[in-house]
Amino acid sequence: MNNKKYILPVLVLLLIGATSTAVFFYQKAAALKKDPQAAVTQEIEALVATVGKLIILPTGETPTIATVSDPAKLKDQPFFAKAKSGDKVLIYQKAAKAYLYDVVNNKILEVAPLSLGESQRSSIVAPVETAPEEKKTTR
Repeated sequence: MNNKKYILPVLVLLLIGATSTAVFFYQKAAALKKDPQAAVTQEIEALVATVGKLIILPTGETPTIATVSDPAKLKDQPFFAKAKSGDKVLIYQKAAKAYLYDVVNNKILEVAPLSLGESQRSSIVAPVETAPEEKKTTR
């Protein structure tokens, strides 16, 4: 019979906890609706900070991030020989470098130069179409 006096305080604590959790997630959802790119930016910054502790990364640009989803399709490319599903690729276009990062083991698996020129296409990034050069006329 002594247990009845504890029921009300426990229920009140559960109600407060549930309400606090609901308010927290509502605020997170509202912030995401207001600026959907913020979550992506935070993820990129966190990944760059983590990888930056393992290797010196190029500065002055934000990398493009890709996630390996099907390593079997990439096995013919030497850069992805050690890749597993879930690994991240940081692509720095200005610095012309790509980094393959193992998220689970916190290791850099591969670093490769990018060549996006006319004569050589990167095997890491899909070929990029370049605009035809304007013809210069001489008088």
